[in-house]
This record gives sequence, C-alpha cells and structure tokens, in this order.
Amino acid sequence: QVQLVESGGGLVQAGGSLRLSCAASGRTFSNYAMGWFRQAPGKEREFVAGMRWSAGSTYYADSVKGRFTISRDNARNTVYLQMNSLKPEDTAVYYCAVGPNSGSSTSWSSWGQGTQVTVSS
Repeated sequence: QVQLVESGGGLVQAGGSLRLSCAASGRTFSNYAMGWFRQAPGKEREFVAGMRWSAGSTYYADSVKGRFTISRDNARNTVYLQMNSLKPEDTAVYYCAVGPNSGSSTSWSSWGQGTQVTVSS
C-alpha cells in the first residue's frame, strides 16, 4: 500500500505563506489522484485541493481558490500545496491523501499523519 508523509506546517501571520509537502512511497494505482484535506478543532474534515496525477488537472475548494496551488514533482514522488494570503480560518491540521481516480471521482484510500498549520491574527 501507499505510505504518505506530510511536512512543512508551522505558524505564520495572516497574509503570509507556507508550502506543504507530501512524499509518497510504496505501490500506486495506474490512474490515481493525490490531494489535501484539513480539519480544524471540533470541525469536520474538508477537501482543500486535488490533482489527477497523470493528467495534471487540479481542483480546489471554493474557500481556497486563488490563494492555494497544488503541484507535483514526479521525480521525487511528491505533491505540494502552496498556500498564500493565509487567513486565521485556514488554521487546521492538513492531511495528504491518495486514491484511485476514474473520470471526476476519487476513492481516497490512504492518508498521511497530518501537519499543523496555524495562522495568527
């Protein structure tokens, strides 16, 4: 199965930037997607951004469009989340995920341990 390790979280002021990384190892699906989710204390987990690996197509939650960018490095089996113009409401634990993709649907099946992002007022 696929193992995922997130890194790059930290504390920033509102308006600042962070870049998260997610390194993947182990077997992968022929057609799969990788993505980012987040969960704030007492809140439900929510989708943030995703990428269809082979096609390179990306998709974002409305709350982060224009501020966050997902990208990949094939040689390093790594996906990134560049977060700009951060807001206090972006504070959460961010999780990397992977799963098989067919068309517009992804069955998220493997998850990383998470990395904390805190945005101060």
